[in-house]
Amino acid sequence: MPGVQTILAPAMSMRDTYTIDIGGIGAGGAGVGRLPDGRVTFVQRTAPGERVEVRLTDVRRRWTRSELVRVLRTSPVRRPAPCPHYERCGGCTLEHVTYAAQLDAKRQIVVEALRRIGGVDVDVPPVMPSPREFRYRNRVSFSLLRLNDRVVAGFHELDRPDRIVDVGASCLLPEENVAVAWGEIRRHWGRNAARLPAGRRLRLTVRGTAGGAATLLVEGGRGPGEPEALLERVPSLVGIWHRRRPGDEPTLLAGRASVMERWQEEDVALSGAAFLQVNRSAATLLEDHVAAAAQAVDGASLVDAYCGVGLHARRLARAGWRVMGIDTDHEAVAEARRACPDGTFLAGRVEDRLKETLPVDLVILNPPRTGLDRAVPDVLLAERPARLVYVSCDPATLARDLARLSPGYRVLGLHCFDLFPQTSHVETVVELECAIT
Repeated sequence: MPGVQTILAPAMSMRDTYTIDIGGIGAGGAGVGRLPDGRVTFVQRTAPGERVEVRLTDVRRRWTRSELVRVLRTSPVRRPAPCPHYERCGGCTLEHVTYAAQLDAKRQIVVEALRRIGGVDVDVPPVMPSPREFRYRNRVSFSLLRLNDRVVAGFHELDRPDRIVDVGASCLLPEENVAVAWGEIRRHWGRNAARLPAGRRLRLTVRGTAGGAATLLVEGGRGPGEPEALLERVPSLVGIWHRRRPGDEPTLLAGRASVMERWQEEDVALSGAAFLQVNRSAATLLEDHVAAAAQAVDGASLVDAYCGVGLHARRLARAGWRVMGIDTDHEAVAEARRACPDGTFLAGRVEDRLKETLPVDLVILNPPRTGLDRAVPDVLLAERPARLVYVSCDPATLARDLARLSPGYRVLGLHCFDLFPQTSHVETVVELECAIT
């Protein structure tokens, strides 16, 4: 077959159009079909079961990307996108299909990643839906670009990441109070956004709390701008932070050093870039599941790795566990220590500090999208905690890590949660048991 593709590939033209059938949705939210030469092509804004006419936009040896020219046969799961920005905006990728179809696609993404990357064949039950399909994000990051005569701020354009789609408070992703705060920040940031730090490109993250207060984190740029003036004009905004370069600790420009958030049974003091799940109602379902999985373990000690402000550790400490936590965010670790004085919380990278916390009965792993550093599975295989609970936001890196853990651990159960409706992202919780005696 590779020889046939080599012969046929040169005949494919980026000027011509091709008719293909869409069989499913891939990890990036694009529909997946096959060109006449057999290569896979990924086409945004298509739906399973459709026949479409496409034009090539990016050609690789084994796969391609295409743009949708027109739909020849419409899928029964296609719907009009509710958001007015959706045609060009890359902030969402699945608004054009029903919510039930989004959940089906996410389950299949997990199944394919586990099988193809990890060699793991396990039962994947239906994805737990989010209680809110829209207006669910308590934290949203926007890209700001200063042009010669205007400022645009929003999300990168679909398939054109060099362009920004200007998005205001009408975006359907943020919680209502976050959308209002974003609209007011845009309204009052001044000519050429002069009340923000200087620089052609900035990343702006607006976070809202259950009580209605909002904070702003500005990443990139230089200088403070006029943060006090912006605070005075945006009633819900209580703190403005700045991080000039990736990896730097954020610095407070104006307002409160922290803002209190009520998260289930926890009062959390949030500052800077402290991490909480963006979908509070769906996160409750996930966190309840993790707590139940932990309490099913016959043990008394645990490590909450990549713990952030230590929500899992706090909850299980109240249930009688001896808890430890590890995170690189020093301010989050300080908050975890404040809220859970009986626990031990270490600042640093998990790959550097995990070994000193072992042995324990249970390790909860909640890494970033890049997954576990290679050293982490090596430590776990050497020390052999009885149980692991792995919370993943990326099926591909999860599959890779499960393969690395497979010499010593077997999967007991797997559940998926939709914390990111209208996108292809999905959270997966895997329970593993040590298989080495």
